[in-house]
Amino acid sequence: MEKTIPVDSCQYFNEAMETMTRAEIEALQLQRLQATVEHCMQSPFYKKRFEENGLKPSDIKTLDDLRKIPFTTKQDLRDTYPFGIASTPLRNCVRLHSSSGTTGNPTVILHTQKDLDEWANQVARNLWMVGLRPDDVFQNSSGYGMFTGGLGFQYGAERLGMLTVPAAAGNSLRQIKFITDFGTTALHAVPSYVTRLYEVMKDNGVDPRKDTKLKVLAIGAEPHSEEQRKRIEDMMGVKAYNSFGMSEMCGPGVGFECKEQNGLHFWEDYYIVEIVNPETLEPVPDGEIGELVLTTLCREAMPLLRYRTRDLTRVLGRNCPCGRNHVRIDRMRGRSDDMIVLRGVNIFPIQIEKILMQFPELASNYLITLTTDEDNDNMTVEVELEELFTDDYHRLLELEHNIRRALKDEILLTPHIKLVPKGSLPVSEGKAVRVVDKRKVYQ
Repeated sequence: MEKTIPVDSCQYFNEAMETMTRAEIEALQLQRLQATVEHCMQSPFYKKRFEENGLKPSDIKTLDDLRKIPFTTKQDLRDTYPFGIASTPLRNCVRLHSSSGTTGNPTVILHTQKDLDEWANQVARNLWMVGLRPDDVFQNSSGYGMFTGGLGFQYGAERLGMLTVPAAAGNSLRQIKFITDFGTTALHAVPSYVTRLYEVMKDNGVDPRKDTKLKVLAIGAEPHSEEQRKRIEDMMGVKAYNSFGMSEMCGPGVGFECKEQNGLHFWEDYYIVEIVNPETLEPVPDGEIGELVLTTLCREAMPLLRYRTRDLTRVLGRNCPCGRNHVRIDRMRGRSDDMIVLRGVNIFPIQIEKILMQFPELASNYLITLTTDEDNDNMTVEVELEELFTDDYHRLLELEHNIRRALKDEILLTPHIKLVPKGSLPVSEGKAVRVVDKRKVYQ
């Protein structure tokens, strides 16, 4: 039986909401911010925080008054583990998600049924924006369980009305069989895994352009350069749209690219976006790199006020040729707490990836290792060769020299370069491990 588009499916392009003027957006934000702050007084954490700072909900009269409110941090969530920030009784909550907690208490986020419904609507809005419709088949290669990527995309794709394939992470041969057998048209995966999937396709004689119906990739969960995105699109023969989410906000769905691919639309009916200097915590001008700070506007169980994400990005603009006027944010440049400090120089792994992806001789897998040699800190960049030509010594030397020079121009330091055969470096089915720090720590 042919699937029909639900009468109310146009809600996933909500013209009245997505094309509001800036004045309309800000009026809605103020209304929702004031209601959120009032609701946060049900939270022991926020009630105490406001009292300690001499604040009352009635003090928030304009959007600028948001700056009166102290920041919320990941440490706050850990210190109040498990439910100390909740603004709703547990009996009203239906789900929680949690981080791994490998460095202390995990961060726990609670959801009411309304929170889950709004989350599904956000993801559905994103998928509709890039052209997906109920007739599409959506395959999710993200992990399920406590990780939000699996369930977030699952419920969003179902909300839009697509046939969904909850393939979960790993098992590349099975992923490829599902893609070809089920006629998958849209795939969600982390960027490094798309590259891995393509390699397995090649090894098994599957051409994604000819042998599949893929037309859309949703990629996210790990920082990636524009060069890496373009390489993925060339490999798979489809458009790859950048996705941003974090469990503290809801999960995937916070920001997504439209077909213009000129920045992530952050949905300002759900969030207030600030970009601040991570050192001074003062706002930075549009176009300047800073730390992303988010305030939720539609959350019941655990609204968060001025949450420091640690992600580094910048505002690109507040309108788009697609017709949407919600703020556009650049791809994440990395995290302030993932920054490598080497010999006094601040370096982000994505800077190194950007350079490596410019060399067609190189494959996509690389590893940055930091070591201490004779009291000096050094960086070694191992990167796989696209083709094996290790017998051509002079060609290898020239390639190493060119990579080293390009990296020095970008990061202002000269790393060691190690070219290795394809398949030599560890492969992850989830987020790729890009940095291994073996440096000595001096007390």
